[in-house]
Amino acid sequence: MISVQQATEIINEVPFRAGTQKVNVSNATGLVLAEKIFADRDLPPFHRATMDGVAIYFEEYSLGRRAFIIQGTQAAGQNQQSLLLKGGCFEIMTGAMLPEGTDTVVRYEDVSIKDGVATITIDNVEKGQSIHRKGIDAVAGGELLSIGQVISPAEVAILASIGKSDVSVCNMRPVAIVSTGDELVPIEDAPLPWQIRRSNGVALASALRMMNIDSNITHLPDDQQVLEKELKSIIDRHDVIILSGGVSKGKFDYVPGILEKLGVKKAFHQVKQRPGKPLWFGRSETKTIFALPGNPVSTFLCFHRYIKPWIEAGLGIERKNTHAILAKDYTFKPDLTYFLQVKIDMNDGHLMALPDAGEGSGDFANLRTVDGFVELPSERNEFKKGEAFPFIPFRR
Repeated sequence: MISVQQATEIINEVPFRAGTQKVNVSNATGLVLAEKIFADRDLPPFHRATMDGVAIYFEEYSLGRRAFIIQGTQAAGQNQQSLLLKGGCFEIMTGAMLPEGTDTVVRYEDVSIKDGVATITIDNVEKGQSIHRKGIDAVAGGELLSIGQVISPAEVAILASIGKSDVSVCNMRPVAIVSTGDELVPIEDAPLPWQIRRSNGVALASALRMMNIDSNITHLPDDQQVLEKELKSIIDRHDVIILSGGVSKGKFDYVPGILEKLGVKKAFHQVKQRPGKPLWFGRSETKTIFALPGNPVSTFLCFHRYIKPWIEAGLGIERKNTHAILAKDYTFKPDLTYFLQVKIDMNDGHLMALPDAGEGSGDFANLRTVDGFVELPSERNEFKKGEAFPFIPFRR
């Protein structure tokens, strides 16, 4: 049995490599950039007004002038006009190009306009005010977005602003999700007293969908011949396979033996943790296989602790290590790394974790009331209020 850290290192030694594809920028939200994005020109490309008002030459104001003859109007989307008289001004609209010869914008609220003259009514005008300077956001050729960034509406706006109608994003083949167990019945069925519905497969598929990754869900019975035949076909057709169930020490837990019979090389089986101790991980040529314990909380935890970070690393997504502070003392006796379910609250900018352990790895209903797990290290029994531990969120 290996430690959580050892399991993490072994998994990370196996690189996950995604392909790439071009998509229209309007369909790119939630996907991961596979190319660097550069500014095609200065941003903004010209000095632009950030207020409706009048554009003046500040030196005239500094010399005491308060009344400026209106020479014309500079509208947004209009070619740059030129100030002919230093004592003149242009009415200017938000977003408009600053007229040549002007360097300051005074908003309408601070001027009085009468008979073609704009009179400034305040005494605290500053040179260059209310102007978004050319190139202050980015210079032509400068990098705007990097590989591995998840595209949000903000990135979509940037891509559109530089004329990037199509963008290269990471693309991976659908992940195979395989649940096993004769006690599991389809979601739409009414289970008998000894049966339960198949929740793990759809939960894993949902977690992958939040990462914009498709999946193919299959359920297999506890039958060695069926498992061997179907798993061979599934492994042949997928690069990443996630199994749920059949990896413990029970009489009908056939998955580890069948995987090895199919040529999947075991990297480890069993991790010194709770929940999720029976976790199995292996590799076959270019195929990567995770076999998770069937208990719902174990499956959920193992995905978010091991599989999701592994995929994100392969996509180039920079993952931030987050810690949360225990809001009260907690005791855990076994010498295992314990992933404690917690509710999260904010206190003075700190994540506070309130323990809500539930009734064990089968109590998936408890997940509805918590926000993630804190990782409590092994070789300790007492965990004190105020101590910070790694936090694994599963909500956005």
